[in-house]
Formats: sequence, structure tokens, C-alpha cells
Amino acid sequence: MTDKLTIEEVYKAKDVLKDVARHPRLVPTKIRQDAEIYLKPECLQHTGSFKLRGAYYKISQLTPEEKERGVIACSAGNHAQGVALGAKNNGIKALICLPAGAPISKVEATKSYGAEICLVPGVYDDAYAKAIELRDKHGYTFVHPFDDPLVIAGQGTIGLEILEEMPDVDAIVVPVGGGGLISGLAFAVKTLRPDIKVYGVQADGAPSMAESVHLHRMIHLNSVSTIADGIAVKEPGINTFDLCNRYVDEIVTVSDEEIAAAILYLMEKQKLVSEGAGAVSVAAVMTGKIPVKGKKVVCLVSGGNIDVNTLNRVIARGLKVGGRLSNLTIDLADKPGQLSGVCNVIANLGGNVLAINHERTGHNRSINDCTIRIELETRNHEHIQQIKEGLHENGFQVVE
Repeated sequence: MTDKLTIEEVYKAKDVLKDVARHPRLVPTKIRQDAEIYLKPECLQHTGSFKLRGAYYKISQLTPEEKERGVIACSAGNHAQGVALGAKNNGIKALICLPAGAPISKVEATKSYGAEICLVPGVYDDAYAKAIELRDKHGYTFVHPFDDPLVIAGQGTIGLEILEEMPDVDAIVVPVGGGGLISGLAFAVKTLRPDIKVYGVQADGAPSMAESVHLHRMIHLNSVSTIADGIAVKEPGINTFDLCNRYVDEIVTVSDEEIAAAILYLMEKQKLVSEGAGAVSVAAVMTGKIPVKGKKVVCLVSGGNIDVNTLNRVIARGLKVGGRLSNLTIDLADKPGQLSGVCNVIANLGGNVLAINHERTGHNRSINDCTIRIELETRNHEHIQQIKEGLHENGFQVVE
């Protein structure tokens, strides 16, 4: 089916979307000092994600008969919102199958665009199976989240925009789930400028496309687990696997801790809210997994639909990864002045105590001893080590 994808189709999608989608300008950033890094903030797109592009273009090309029957889709959340908005604007009924664990914010946002929701136990692939079942039963037109030439063409419009704004770009770094985004972008960019590098990034806990490309065959993962729920896909698409093999230079993976640190960076330094899937490109560049030294590079921040409760946990993890938050356990003699002494050392070294838990019981502890657990706000890992050394020098035993 990939032979149906042409650069003319991508340009046609660009024309259809010119008054529908936002076209976020590139944002310079200081992620690395040895490279010129820019962000393409699709997290600022209508519905909060690039997915609007492919979904809307696919729906715009349906026949009157297909529109009459209505559309069905499956999604971890972002494609759902794109389909829902596209269907609403075209006066079409939409039914969306979502994984039951999808963030509440994404479920409610999809409902707000007028779509009907069907929650399915499991992950994206389970929602996909349910959507196919309902399609066959009721005759809906299925709008695939990534493995469809028209959807891929819609996502490819991002590549055209980057080339128009920055013709001298050396490399583009793209989040990868099922592969629709990177397939369309890489096809458009490589067709026009084969010298530009296109790198993909997946989560360590959901590396279906990375493993498939590495092994030269489609891999189906038994399970996926990552904070980047938008790219938690067990198996790539047939079309997207083919296009990634042909047009993508390399696909790397990042850990949840690295993703959390990237989300925190984007919030603090760029004032951008990114979901886990959207931040993987930044995480890969921050950790040196993409060869960017001396290059002009664009990182695509693909979406910003992160659940507020999840964001709270992600920020805490990102702070710990960066040495901005630390937990110390200290054994003390249970006598007056000990806790005050610990706090004085920490204060003198610039640490900020956020919480203290004082324990006097425990079978491995002397009756005259106690343990305190302290949560600290610190500058970095070196600062944490300085505080530990300062406590040791003042006679306090840091257990961990």
C-alpha cells in the first residue's frame, strides 16, 4: 500500500489542512551547547497533538457513502481527539475505542468534541481489535491511527513545514509509536532532501518499531509499559514498517526516567507542557543518543495531552533524575539536639528540607537509637553528595 503514498498527496494534504491545523513555528532551545537545537511544538496543535493532521485529512477524503455510515477509530487518546474533531467539522458520526487506562483528560477531551466512547480493557492493540469488530458489525469507516496512506500523508505535512522554515536543517528527531508520524515526515523530507537525517525515538518499555527495524521483520511485543502512553504500541503497521525501513536513518530508545527529565526540562526552560510520547525526541538529544554535535537539529514535540495527576508524578521523577529531589535515611542517637544538628548541616550547605519522618521502632535498631528519613530539595547530584559528606564529617551516619 505504500506505493499509494506520493509527495503530491502530502502537498494535497497540506492544502486541505492550511486553514484547519495550526502551523507552530520552530522554537530555539539550549538543550545542548554543542549543537543548534530547535523544537517543533505540535503540543500547541488543535487537540494538543499532531494527530489532528492525519485524521482530518483522511476524513476529508471519504466518499459521501462512507461519511454517511460514520467513522470508527481506536486510540490511546490523541488520535481519538483528531478523529472526533474531524468528524464534528464534517458532520459525521464518530465512535472511538479507547484503552480503559487512557488518561481521563484524553477521554473527556474526546467526548467534548462530540464523539461516542467505547472503553476497552487493555492497551492500544486491544482497543484496535474491538474497533475492527465494531466496524465489521456496523459498517463504519475505520480511520487507522497510523497505518493508512492518507493518514501518513497528513502527518507528512509537518516535514514540509520544517523544510520551508529551515531549509538548512541537518537532522529531525521524531517520536515513534506505530510509526505514522515518522513515516509521513521521513517520506516527505527524504523525497525532497535525501541528505537530511531522520531519527526516531521510542520508549524502552515499548520498542516495537526499533526492534522490528533492527531485526528486519515485524515484531509483536507481548506487553508494553511506559509513561509515554501515546506511543505504547505492541506492533508497528505494515505500511509504517516498510516506510521506516526505507526512509528512517536510525531508531533509538529512552527510559522513563529520561523521558521524565525531558518533560521537566520543557516545562521549566521552554514553558511547554509535553506528554511522555512528545518528549522522547528531546530525551534522546539530552542524553546523547542521537549524533547531533555541530548540527542544526529539530526535535518534534508531538503532543501535550498529559494527565495532570500523571504530570505530578512525572515531575517528581524528573526532579529525582536530575538530582533536584533527594531522600536521605540517617541513623541517630535518640537524644536532644540530634535532629537540629542534621538540619543545621543541611541548611548550611544550601539544602532545603521538604519533609521529615522520625522513626523510633525497628528490630535492628538499638533501643537508644532512631532513624530519620528526610526529603530534600537540592541543586544536582554533586550537591547531594556534598550534603552527605557534610553530614558524615559532623558525625551523622547516612544509611542511604
